[in-house]
Amino acid sequence: MTAPDDPGTPSQPDDPTDAQFGPHRFYPGEGGGSTQFRGARFDVADLRGVRFTDCDLTGVTIRDGWLVNVSISGYLRNVAVNGVDVTNFVSAELDRRHPERVQFRAGQTADDVRAMWDTIERLWAEAQELAGRLPAAALTEQVDEEWSFEQTLRHLVFITDAWASRTVLDEPMPYHPLGLPQSWYPAADAAALGIDLTAQPGYAEILAARADRMAAMRRIVADLTDDGLGRLCQRSPAPGYPDEERTVIDCISVVMDEEIEHYRFAVRDLAALESR
Repeated sequence: MTAPDDPGTPSQPDDPTDAQFGPHRFYPGEGGGSTQFRGARFDVADLRGVRFTDCDLTGVTIRDGWLVNVSISGYLRNVAVNGVDVTNFVSAELDRRHPERVQFRAGQTADDVRAMWDTIERLWAEAQELAGRLPAAALTEQVDEEWSFEQTLRHLVFITDAWASRTVLDEPMPYHPLGLPQSWYPAADAAALGIDLTAQPGYAEILAARADRMAAMRRIVADLTDDGLGRLCQRSPAPGYPDEERTVIDCISVVMDEEIEHYRFAVRDLAALESR
């Protein structure tokens, strides 16, 4: 099952097409958004403090720029800094810090999927233990405008509903009202799924929803067979997603990829909150 990663086809680590358990592909511009700056040029411009969130920066060129105290996150491919492609270096360092990434890419069988889910459950149990040592207010705090810990858990509820219950289990409307879609997800589509984007649930309620969805994933992976990994799921995951059919392993891979990446961001931000 050397198929690509989250809606992109890997050739290198962190390529949106990176081979992992299955194709969960990101295509340029998939998140939508304004096109008013497409092809724009900024010459001799002061862009200090500019922030780009959920932006497609494919093909961006920066010449003679001053990049000081710059933070970049996302899927990288052919990223050159002063003529040096840093993509593989960044990926290797992330693999060193987070070996679950390597385990994920190496997965081939149903047993591999189960072992990967064991790892994901362990990592998130550790993250929630760390979160439990912080004041309750810290769990709603956004570090550098990223999602709070509570928001991250709510997003993973939505991901499980969309890519596991909706597809693998063929449930027509599995969405929990406190689930949190991606920031670019149309509000009208979220409302159509019964999701309340203005909800402010308590931490206990969020943990209950999260535990229920993780249990659903545990049931799915427990029953997996190697032959069943290639079964086609007939439903598209949710409004706003690609319409093409996805296999069971494709859908499960999306969930696990999201779990791994959001765990990385969550523990980073929890560490920052704990150090204050």
